[in-house]
Amino acid sequence: MAPMATHLITGAGSGIGAAVARRLLDRGDELWLLARDAGRAKELAGRYEGARTLVGDLAEPERLSWALSHQELPERLDSLQHIAGIVELGPVGDTTPKTWNQTLAANLVSPAELTRLLLPQLRLARGHVVFVNSGAGLNAHAEWSAYAASKHGLKALADALRLEEHGNGVRVTTVYPGRTATPMQAKVHSQEGKEYDASRWIAPESVATTILTAIDLPRDAEINDLTVRPGR
Repeated sequence: MAPMATHLITGAGSGIGAAVARRLLDRGDELWLLARDAGRAKELAGRYEGARTLVGDLAEPERLSWALSHQELPERLDSLQHIAGIVELGPVGDTTPKTWNQTLAANLVSPAELTRLLLPQLRLARGHVVFVNSGAGLNAHAEWSAYAASKHGLKALADALRLEEHGNGVRVTTVYPGRTATPMQAKVHSQEGKEYDASRWIAPESVATTILTAIDLPRDAEINDLTVRPGR
């Protein structure tokens, strides 16, 4: 039986991305997973049997076009899911251009560039672009300036893309999870000097459920924005 759909996912190595990848693979869909280097690609291929991998470093968005031009790409994409991201906390007074540039490259410019490069495949399938944003994409708090700015920018990217591609049948959804029990959250707690208790936060599988709800929605509707908050 042919795969139900074809998806390209960033951030499948852990957290929300891993939960989404597992769910889609288990139901028989075809997965393409973006990895930052060949070693990571081999690791992902071993973990998700049958998944295809692509190598491209989100830290260097200006090289993604060259990287993908040397690899086989899916002919059509039912969804492109931007789940990877980085975070570095600190007050504005201590945040250097290096941190700003790294954060914006990985969290904003690379999603924009990947979307640009894969729009033909998305248009062909009348596919879906999913941006996993953050509560920080709606409200910025002290010491979150670079991350929040990248996520506010990601919201703008999604909103503009939605209007531009609606006529092509491409749907665009932004998901704004609150604190989720992922390795990134553990790092955030460490940077905040707080004890990390995963049981207090949203399970990655719960966010994965919201993403699947959006992409599985019948074609007569589109979820534009979806905020997910801890229920405990």
